[in-house]
Formats: sequence, C-alpha cells, structure tokens
Amino acid sequence: MERTVPTTGSEEIRLYMRTYYSLMRTTDEVQIQTLIGAHLGVDSLLHVNARAPTPDISSLVYCTLRLPACVRETRLVVMGQSERVFARGGYPDVEEWQPVRAVARRRRSFFDGHETMAAYVASLSDIDDLIPMLTAFQIEWNKIHQRLNSSPVLADLRACQEEPCPLSQDIRERLRDTLGISDDELRRLESVWQDEFAAWVVAIGETRKRIAVRLLAGSQVEYRKATQRWWENIEDHLPFDVSQRPVYFISSNTHSVVNMLSGFALRRERELARFIEASQDPALQAEYADIQNHQVPSNRENFLYYTLKKYLATSTPESRRAWKEREEEEHLCGIHHVDSHHVFDVAAQIIELRTLRTDWLDPRLHIPGIEKIVRSNAIIINIDYPLGMGAYHILSQIAASVDAIRGVYFLGKAATLNGRIGDVMIPNVVHDEHSRNTYLFNNVFTASHIRPYLVYGTTLDNQKAISVRGTFLQNRRYMDVFYREGYTDIEMEAGPYLSAVYETMRPRRYPTDELVNLYPIPFDIGIIHYASDTPFSKGENLGTRNLSYFGMDPTYAATIAILRRVLGEEIHNM
Repeated sequence: MERTVPTTGSEEIRLYMRTYYSLMRTTDEVQIQTLIGAHLGVDSLLHVNARAPTPDISSLVYCTLRLPACVRETRLVVMGQSERVFARGGYPDVEEWQPVRAVARRRRSFFDGHETMAAYVASLSDIDDLIPMLTAFQIEWNKIHQRLNSSPVLADLRACQEEPCPLSQDIRERLRDTLGISDDELRRLESVWQDEFAAWVVAIGETRKRIAVRLLAGSQVEYRKATQRWWENIEDHLPFDVSQRPVYFISSNTHSVVNMLSGFALRRERELARFIEASQDPALQAEYADIQNHQVPSNRENFLYYTLKKYLATSTPESRRAWKEREEEEHLCGIHHVDSHHVFDVAAQIIELRTLRTDWLDPRLHIPGIEKIVRSNAIIINIDYPLGMGAYHILSQIAASVDAIRGVYFLGKAATLNGRIGDVMIPNVVHDEHSRNTYLFNNVFTASHIRPYLVYGTTLDNQKAISVRGTFLQNRRYMDVFYREGYTDIEMEAGPYLSAVYETMRPRRYPTDELVNLYPIPFDIGIIHYASDTPFSKGENLGTRNLSYFGMDPTYAATIAILRRVLGEEIHNM
C-alpha cells in the first residue's frame, strides 16, 4: 500500500530538537539562553507571540501550570531517570529534598530549597516536554521583567506582598498597562498564581531569569533500567505472581476504572449529598439539584464520582474515615494500588477480575453473563497515562513480564483539528513522529460503543491520529500539512504504544519510516481519545469548563466502553 507521509513544515522543529539534544550531551550545565533562537524559529502553536514585545500570557499560564511553583526560585534543573542516576551525578540525597508538583503535569520532582530542582524523566519525551517549556517560561518571564523592573508599580506590589491584601483597582490598572496586557489576561494570571500573585510579580520584576539545565544520563539503557525498577516495585507489592496471569492492559487514569469497578461513590450517595448541601459551592449544589429533578442530561453516577474526588480532598474526620473505608472495600474486591518509588511518577492499579463484587459494579457494566467473572484468572493492569515514549518503555516491560496479553486499551486526551472540546475520537490509523511509522490497526471500538454513554459531545470514529514529539514542538505549518492528509487527532502516546504492540508479534525492534500493518495482532487494540484542546482556534480547554462534564463526560463514556469490552471478552473466553 502506498502512503503519503507529511514531511514539510517540520524542519524548524527538527533543528530545535537537534540543537538541544546536542547541547545536552555535555556533562556541564546548559544555559536555556542558548536555545532561544532555535525556539523562536519554531513559531510554536503554544507560543504564538514568542517574538512579540508584549508578554504571551497564554503560553506563560500553560508553562506555570505544568512546572512546579519552585520554578520561581529555580536556577538549575537537573534531570535523571532514578535516584541512583542522581547519586552518581553528585546528588546523593535528592529524595530528601522538598517534593514539589505541578498542577497539570505529573513528574516526580524535588527542590533543594535554594536554586536547584531535580526532575525524574521516564523517556526522551520528558526532555522534549521540559526543555521547550523552560525556554518559553524564561522568555515570558524576562519580557515581564523588562517592563516591570523600573516601574513604580513594583513598589506597590512589594507592599502588598509584605502585608497581604487584595490589589486595588488602581494598582491592577497600572500593572495591566505596564505589562501591555488585557484585563482578561491579568485575571488569568491572578487565577493561576492566586494568593502568591504579588510574590510572583515581585520576583519577576526584581530578577532576570537565567535557567540552566543538566541531563545526568541520556542512554536508552538507563530508561530501560528505570522502567524495570518500576515494574519490580509492582511485583513486590502484590500478594500473587502477576507473571502467571493473563493481562488486560489499560492506560487511562487512576480514578475512572476504579470508581466504576468498586462502586464506592454510589454506595455513599447520602454521605456525598450531605457534603454537597454543606459546601459553599453553589454550582455543585445547583448541578445536583438539576440532576435529581431531571433538568439536565448529566449522568448521576458520573456526578457522584466527581463529588467523591472533591469530598476526599477535604481534610475532615469524615473524609479521612471515607479514605480508610475506600481502601478496605477496594481491597475486598481485588483492587491493588501501587505507587511508584525512586523512578518516574506513574501509578498502577492491579485488579483481579474474579474478586470483583458484581453487585458493586456501576450499573452500566452489568452485561449478560457478568456472574461468570468469578471464574476468571485474568487481571487488569491499569496505569496513569504516561508521557510520550514512556508509554513504549512501560508496555514493552509489561509484555515481556506477563503470561499473556489479552487486550491493550488506551484512553487519553488529545487535540482535535475538526471537533470540539469534549468530543471523543476513535482512530484506526496512527502516524508516529518518534518512529516515523504509520500504523494501521483494527480498533475494537466504534462510535456505537461510546454514543449511548456520551451526553454532551460527539463521537468521531474512523479518524487518523498523529503522535507528536511534544506539545511545544508543533506549529501551524506542521499542523496544516497533517490536516491536509486527513490527520485530525493529535496526541503523544498512541504511536509509542503501537511500537510496543508491534514487538509482541515480530522478532525484531519496531521499524522506522514504514507503513506497519497491525491487523494480525491476536489480541484487542482499543484507542479512545477525548478532545481537550483545539489548536486551530482560540477555544477553551477542559480546565475552564470543569463542572459541566466536558471532562467527566467523555472520560467515563470511554471507560464504560473499555470495561464492557474487557468483561465481555473475558466472559466469552471462559
């Protein structure tokens, strides 16, 4: 079969990547300043105003949400695959530093309290994520610094920092005018930085940012070692030999699969209703009332799962008791949680199908023959969706370590070029920018598997997806080329996962720059994406539409489809 591979539009991106990978080979620190020219040359869709003299607030907000808050004080970012790599690189006590987390990016990180942040990397995709993000962050920080450094408004902000108080309208207007941004952009910064807003602005105004980075080890061997340690930690925490069990592998999140299989939230509806009534959240209260009165099409079970997360996040005697009860009840139905240690941050849940309580399942999982599941010897391995090539390393490790793979199912976010936020996309072609392969496969899911459970969005099957190297490593020319070839589903993990799937049936490593037929694979392949971004428009993202289920709705609709498929296949096989 002939294929048309889009190649134009990405030379600037390749140049940028070659630049930072060549620099990262050094054992010394690399100054982010040396990458700015190549970064500007990309014209990234996530940094469209990088060259403008005024701050690109959208890009700054994106970076701030995906970097730990300690980046405000950070001068050096050190990257390594495990605590052993850090120790060999001169940082023997890195895990005794302060643990730090970003709001919207999962990456195990530590801060020494002074100027150094240590970041654990699972694959090259973490490099492709971190380096452009730090570069964009420094560019935007220094734009604001240049405008604020000699401005009288900085003294007023220092006073607000010393004696915390709401910013007066006069200060807000002068700050807005000094930065050359809109009221809406200023509100977005206030929303992200919250109580630390004045501290952030003062820090930016007083100090020019000069970030340096250092990669302690960049070999494929170190990435494989880290993945092997991640898997050994899972094996050590289980009361049975996982290598002797057939496996259904799911890559999704740590909440939707477990919520639906344990039914914990559904059995606590009265308790959650009391929490809603006592809360100071009018939107939450109104939504629950509307659901009860059938005024909105929102799903009751999904709403309870959403509320449970908010309830467990409160630090009250009732919520702490609920945490304990949840752990006990999940253990009773064969759900084992395993957090990662000393390597990258990907949590796992191992679920024994024969131990599930069928009377506890979400009612949407009550398929014919469900009572037979108690005779199953199979398990579900569900992991928190990794980043990029981390997916390849993890699935390769699991496939080499278990008795048999019966199905692989991938649920994750994606950008859409032809849909809306909250839509569901089901591809059967994936072009992988890592391997430059185009994978053809039989996706076991179609729109008919999602449509009955999706309230707000549209399901688009028979789509073509592209797995990109990084979120900043895209520009309009690059996207235009793929869009003309019919690729409308943009994400980072499907291609690496399919490279690992290829190696389960072939006696060699995945190829490069080929059309790869995965139809002969003897087990299920299911890929479902939900749209969280529209890069060709100035659309919203899921974070701005939290309670309206544009995030919950597609996540649970897809999870239902995956779990119904797993349970149905296992019942059929018995």
